Amino acid sequence: MVVTQGTRTAEIVAESLFDWGVEVIFGLPGDGINGFIEALRRRKDRIKFVLVRHEESAAFMACAYAKYTGKLGACVATSGPGAIHLLTGLYDAKADSTPVIAITGSTYSDMMGSHYQQDVDLLQLFSDVAVYNNMINSPEHAEMAVDIACRSAISKRGVSHLTIPIDVQERQLTGKYSRHKVAGHTSDVLVSCTIPDPALLSRAADILNSGERVVLLVGQGALEAGMEVETVSDRLGAPIVKALLGKAVVPDDHPNNLGGLGILGTAPATDAMQDADTLLMVGTSFPYIDYLPKPDRARGIQIDLLPERIGLRYPVEAGLIGDAKRTLTALLPLLRKKENRQFLESKQQAMKSWMDLLRERSSRTDKPVKPQVVAAAVSEELKDNAIISVDSGTNTVWAARYIQLRRGMKFSLSGTLASMACGLPYAIAAQMAYPERQCVAFVGDGGFSMLMAEFATAVQYNLPIKVVIIKNNTLGMIRWEQMAFLGNPEYGVELTPIDFAEFAESCGGRGYSINEPAEVKPIISQAMAENKPTIIEAYVDPFEPPMPPKVNME
Repeated sequence: MVVTQGTRTAEIVAESLFDWGVEVIFGLPGDGINGFIEALRRRKDRIKFVLVRHEESAAFMACAYAKYTGKLGACVATSGPGAIHLLTGLYDAKADSTPVIAITGSTYSDMMGSHYQQDVDLLQLFSDVAVYNNMINSPEHAEMAVDIACRSAISKRGVSHLTIPIDVQERQLTGKYSRHKVAGHTSDVLVSCTIPDPALLSRAADILNSGERVVLLVGQGALEAGMEVETVSDRLGAPIVKALLGKAVVPDDHPNNLGGLGILGTAPATDAMQDADTLLMVGTSFPYIDYLPKPDRARGIQIDLLPERIGLRYPVEAGLIGDAKRTLTALLPLLRKKENRQFLESKQQAMKSWMDLLRERSSRTDKPVKPQVVAAAVSEELKDNAIISVDSGTNTVWAARYIQLRRGMKFSLSGTLASMACGLPYAIAAQMAYPERQCVAFVGDGGFSMLMAEFATAVQYNLPIKVVIIKNNTLGMIRWEQMAFLGNPEYGVELTPIDFAEFAESCGGRGYSINEPAEVKPIISQAMAENKPTIIEAYVDPFEPPMPPKVNME
């Protein structure tokens, strides 16, 4: 980037972001960041600014945009409360190792620390969420700060935060650098191509070749390595278990797939983990370690980009630091094809029985409507390249089990943070990134209502997203946690009903309501054909429990 004298700080920041491939930035203007907003206006043909109704949504959208595209996500907010509102979405990015850069405004540099309006110590506030956290203090400082921020977010798979005081945004470059500063000394180039040492690959291969009951656990880090995962699975006779963020790694109808793990997983996946003598984890930090094999029951191998994740959830004998696709490609020639397929075949048979059970549960016609019926009907209407965004709650369980992904689909949610309210912003970001693809949000009424104003954002930008709301007028997962996990009566979880279909129409979209089992398929089919933002609210049985795959007396 060539910067000339007289260029304002905000202009340098915007140009530097563009150099790093930022094409979309989500946010909300304000007097604390309007200098930077003006720089974006002057570049609206190169960087699209997406106006949101709440800054929390901007951060969720930036996170989702990065997850769905593999690019750097970006969001912007004004000083004080605007910046504070970003935090939930940014923690979502941190928790799911997603590269996002956040630009915020700060009060005037000579008024800081004086209790001036919206004077918040943003560097302290963002210190935990960010892998790089800095205040731009001059135009001479700007390009270097942006380069480091973008490089850090991408290479460390996390959040970078830059805050710019109001007056600094307007300050012009004079070219008067400090005695040790050299103009143009940083670059916007990042080369990342990591594969493990050959000796470690050989060690991992020996362990996998010696295992008789190998299981693969794959996560978000394996999303670009689906074909390699399938090849390894076939060669080792190893069933594939998917963490929820890795649901799209292999199709749900793949013969070696056992589905998800944990409370929203499958019985065959649970059994496979209990029976495994070798566990290969690829691109996952699956947190529920009580669902993994007992540490003394299986040998562990882990592939991950982040060294600090190796051995975090399970004791491993070989930790392979590197990109999942390249690492598996390097590992494959060292693996021998297992002739004994008994372990795999037994799990495949169990999976067929599990799918028969799901089909039975999703075909019920009794009243009230069962949420499983709605999820299965949505699954039938998904196009081959659909992008599905899911919120947090009981709806997550129904999506995990009953929405069947095919090759080419994308799927995501707030995985590790498990924040409510993410589903709608995620779907908007997906549609922004892929205007021609079908983008669906599968949410609960509790999570949706937290940021429901963003449906108007979808209308404003003519984004034909489809929002399926599982409506039970309660905080369903919290209620079941109170009752089933703690043995307490439900308390504080009942919600006042909202007519979401009427809300959709009032925003300028389309709204549909499902009240009877016979309405589920025809209404969902009709709604999915709409070419404008659409809400489908389905009144479901509030007492349908999100049961774990296996239940014991404990």
